[in-house]
Amino acid sequence: MVRLMSAVLCVLMLWSGAGRADPSATPYLLSPGDRVMISVWQEDNLRQETTVLPDGSITFPLAGQVTVVGLDPTAVAKKIEAKLKEFIAEPHASVVVIGTNGNVAYVQGKVIKPGPVPMAGPTDVLQALSMSGGMDKFADESAIKVIRGTGATQKVLPVRYKDLVSGRDLSTNFQLQAGDTLVVP
Repeated sequence: MVRLMSAVLCVLMLWSGAGRADPSATPYLLSPGDRVMISVWQEDNLRQETTVLPDGSITFPLAGQVTVVGLDPTAVAKKIEAKLKEFIAEPHASVVVIGTNGNVAYVQGKVIKPGPVPMAGPTDVLQALSMSGGMDKFADESAIKVIRGTGATQKVLPVRYKDLVSGRDLSTNFQLQAGDTLVVP
């Protein structure tokens, strides 16, 4: 009887969609400093833990240097598989993120605790300010900005702090990206 109830419950969960991943969830994208474990099925010699280098690449046996920054683990696995096809008939690579040290934004200026802010999940401007202990009494609320590197150039995103905390306009509560710097003058 208990087994029948368990089986029925499992079928209902699967039928209702409870077992499906959220299709709107964005995959984690690798950043310099992240750690990954890479393995190739049935190839014991092709298993390696590595760190994404500052240039956005990793080095893997037989595949050589592979650019991985900005890619999710599935895309990295496909890239490695493509490079390994020269040496292995049907390579099946697996990439697992084991450390998100590269998923960091920085807060500088007149906050209680300036410095790196690790982002374990999506983090916006107000959350980063909170993680930095808030602004000190000399902060210029009207001149807060996010500096975002986009390749060789940088973009400045002005933050309207008074609108954010009042709830009038949340459009400048930007979702921070790895490497962003939140400046509080």
